[in-house]
Amino acid sequence: MPLDREEYVEQAYFFRTLRERMQQGMSTQELLHAIQQEILATTRLPYALDFMSSELRMTGGFATAMAKMPHYFTPFQAFVIAEGEKAEGKFDFRVGLQVLQREAEYRAAAATPQGLFLYQFETLCRNRLGYDRGLDAISGDEIYDANWREWIQIVRRQVGFIDLADLVYIRSELYRTTRGEVEKSVLFGEKEGRIALANRRKDPLYLFAALARHLGYPTVPRPTPEDSNRNTIPEMQRRLERFESRIKLMEEELRGGINLARFTVKEPPPKNP
Repeated sequence: MPLDREEYVEQAYFFRTLRERMQQGMSTQELLHAIQQEILATTRLPYALDFMSSELRMTGGFATAMAKMPHYFTPFQAFVIAEGEKAEGKFDFRVGLQVLQREAEYRAAAATPQGLFLYQFETLCRNRLGYDRGLDAISGDEIYDANWREWIQIVRRQVGFIDLADLVYIRSELYRTTRGEVEKSVLFGEKEGRIALANRRKDPLYLFAALARHLGYPTVPRPTPEDSNRNTIPEMQRRLERFESRIKLMEEELRGGINLARFTVKEPPPKNP
């Protein structure tokens, strides 16, 4: 069963606050304890955070704790966090928190299976998280009924061979009205079908962008480019300074010689006896 709205509101607050405060130099245990005090005690999230804190001490991560609470966290939420916690992975844990924050905000605003699936699929696509395990995790969400779960497994088998736009279009109301009765159940409305039809044979990211523009579906956050100046190595700076000095000396030599007087240390005048 879907959670109450206040649960999703507090989940979104937790994911956002944890991401923002990770730069403050506090340990994760301290952050969890501090945020736990701010969460509404009338929700179940404080109990979930308490369990996550215990699991963090044992395993060093959140994903296993979330996977052990399927009644509160979805398999997709646990999957995203697990991908962000991989030491060898390239998926930024902070981006994962932002992904789950926006998803929780969308759920709090009465999410639809159509919008939620397309948001989750875009997350897999944009961050290259792997379709097999990712779609398996998506299909485990209780917001999807048997027809949806069957179709998600079809997508899992056919993604890469058939465009997502085609898969959406043939299960839309638009396809049924233009082609007559279809054997499979309709999962998407006429508007989704029209947008999918217009984006066939295109990059799927164009499909997601069009759905966000026209239907207000949530957009997947993108990593913020890091400031390259913050990561400049001091040794490289020193080498650059020496290189600039050499260029100045060469320019002086080309102009008629190097003024060596500025390198000479002047001795102080002798003192009077």
